Amino acid sequence: MKEAVVLYPSPTIGHLISLVELGKLLLTYRPSLSIHILITNQAYDAGSTTAYITSVSATAPSIVFHFFHATTLPPEFSTTSPHHTTLTFELLRLNNPNVHHALTSISENHMINGFIIDFFCTPAVTVAHELKIPCYYFFTSGACFLNFFLFTPTLHDKFDKSIKDFDAPIDVPGTPSIPPSNVCKPLQDRYDEAYKGFLDSSLKMQTSTGIIVNTFEKLEPRTIRAIVDGECVSNGSTPPLYCIGPLTSSSGHDDGRSPESLTWLDLQPRGSVVFLCFGSLGVFTVEQLKEIALGLERSGHRFLWVVRDPTNDKNQKAATALTVADLDLGSLLPEGFLERTKERGLVVKKWAP
Repeated sequence: MKEAVVLYPSPTIGHLISLVELGKLLLTYRPSLSIHILITNQAYDAGSTTAYITSVSATAPSIVFHFFHATTLPPEFSTTSPHHTTLTFELLRLNNPNVHHALTSISENHMINGFIIDFFCTPAVTVAHELKIPCYYFFTSGACFLNFFLFTPTLHDKFDKSIKDFDAPIDVPGTPSIPPSNVCKPLQDRYDEAYKGFLDSSLKMQTSTGIIVNTFEKLEPRTIRAIVDGECVSNGSTPPLYCIGPLTSSSGHDDGRSPESLTWLDLQPRGSVVFLCFGSLGVFTVEQLKEIALGLERSGHRFLWVVRDPTNDKNQKAATALTVADLDLGSLLPEGFLERTKERGLVVKKWAP
């Protein structure tokens, strides 16, 4: 039987791209593998993935996508949580029968060497255990967030109040102290449904076959050592850690954009550049972009800054109407900023390789 690895991303483009790139990486080491990716519908509108999936299917024949029938949240489901992650956790829980069917179907013609899930897809751990398939977590962020994620149950047991109510920085093994306000918002309130989803995911991660993380040892040596030595899990064991980063997108983002940022970086003194890139949900109003620009200019530091489409509302995601070509950096940023900082800074539109 042909060997296979099954990947299960949460249904947003950023997590999908990360797992696809992980699949491509596996194929470079084991070209005979068959990579199967499970695709579910989104719990809320987080942007279309259709064009990206079509592109991957056309260029990577060893990667096969399995589309679930659309799952909808039942009318009786309600939540007081302000966080979209609550909807994602619930939708993925309801998808467990689809996961079971997909894994069983793939197993008919393949030997599944591993089932790799996004940390949002934690309900699927029970399916993997039931079918006796090795289940790995893939953590799309770096080790510094992973060690906090693993340490969350310890904080939960040690304190009886929410992180947002802490009056002192949080000491987490392997990282500098963290101000409570810097913790991602879904983890700040212990009574929030999103918090409960993250807590459950952390606990189930400790029962997995291994944790794959998008980083490399020389980037975060102290943090990785704390995880490997078991310092982040006080009441259990830490699964083996596999640092496979940095993953870089090999397709889907090219569309004519120049790799000028890499050429520019090669000309800068080693270790001298501040990199600003805030992800697909890290969007700002025009006023906020100008504040960042002024801060960069006054800092005197060299910088590489990825600027995305601005939004009219700082509490909403970016508008999707603008294309890369539509972005006029000169009008978005303070007058003369690009000229004044051209000797030590580079601003690129939308994405950097």
